[in-house]
Amino acid sequence: MKLTIPLLGGCTLIAAACLLIAACKKSGTEQRLQPVPAGKGAVMAATAAAQSHSYLTLFDGGPSGQHSFRIPSIVKTKNGTLVAICECRRWNNSDWGDINVVYKRSFDNGATWTAMGEIAASGDDTWGNPTSVYDPSYGTNGRLWVFMSWNDGALTSISQIDTWGERKVYSSYSDDQGATWSAPVDRTATLLPQGYTWDAMGPGIGIVTQFNHPGRLIIPAKGRNIYSDDHGATWNYAFTPAGSDEGTIVERMDGTLLRNDRPVSSQWELSKRRRVSVGTIESGFPAFTSDNTLLDPKCEASILRYNTDAPDRIVFLNSASTVTRGKMRVRISYDNGQTWPISRRIYDWLTEDEAQQQGKGGYTSMIKTADYHVGALIETNEDTNNNSTSHRSIEFHKFNLPWILNGNPEP
Repeated sequence: MKLTIPLLGGCTLIAAACLLIAACKKSGTEQRLQPVPAGKGAVMAATAAAQSHSYLTLFDGGPSGQHSFRIPSIVKTKNGTLVAICECRRWNNSDWGDINVVYKRSFDNGATWTAMGEIAASGDDTWGNPTSVYDPSYGTNGRLWVFMSWNDGALTSISQIDTWGERKVYSSYSDDQGATWSAPVDRTATLLPQGYTWDAMGPGIGIVTQFNHPGRLIIPAKGRNIYSDDHGATWNYAFTPAGSDEGTIVERMDGTLLRNDRPVSSQWELSKRRRVSVGTIESGFPAFTSDNTLLDPKCEASILRYNTDAPDRIVFLNSASTVTRGKMRVRISYDNGQTWPISRRIYDWLTEDEAQQQGKGGYTSMIKTADYHVGALIETNEDTNNNSTSHRSIEFHKFNLPWILNGNPEP
């Protein structure tokens, strides 16, 4: 893998020493980060650091021996390990057929990564839509959950899935920061609502609540939020309104939950914007409305609570367009997702036309790294002139708050 570090606006793209990068220690052949202690001083140092943005190709379609990688999910465990998860589409880039769920890990904030391993790969079936959540309070190491959707690999279209249970809900977990994984468990009987045919987890990441029912695990899914109040011993779901498809979720400072979703086609035609709803598991969610700022090209997006101390920030990432997935832009909200005053193009060393021609953009997933950066997985299309056969890959980007702000003041 080759690390590529573009020069952005003349800034030196290295993390400043004042970022308080955690000391490392060796355990076998792995170099494990010690958790960086939270604190206002550390956050202020990160905000004052030099601009930093680096990236590398993490899952490389074609040269890896696998045709394509899509649908990313990324989490951080409490010892700083990053676990990047995605679909491995073995023979083509299609949503159907022989698809596995795979992962890689990093012990140095994303500078280097392990070889690829498998979470779900039995037979020639379709495993997909990985949606992860990390429970830091479970056991010694915490427990990392991955929820997935499954269907028979012989199916080739949504219309063929016309019976409840043909599209299933599975979960797997790891108790050692993603080194090993449990066999996937079928949770369809309790987590797929009656009458559902097509279904999808997330994809991306879930959340652990901090304010309302602290410690609750929540996985966004089609038409509902899947949740657990007992560290995953039992799982339930609560419905969300109709009209959205692939969902993201974040907790607001008052304990309410913000769903920020890709609209279904009929709703997309109304505004071509992201659809949002604010509610709770107990009280439900009102009908989705459009966020007029957040353009949507019929694509998944990602959202992340960066911090809760003042000024509290939510980070959002998608293609800021109604026609292309190649206009990737990251934004910051300081009012719980109501407005997005700060933004920056991810690929700003390329023109917008160049970024689109090079296939830079698609599905994403974000997490906050131990050294106070945003770690983002972003899909790429390696041959936009031949979409049906082109290899798809996933890049890992790492950028800090000063890079996003680019000299702009915060509230």
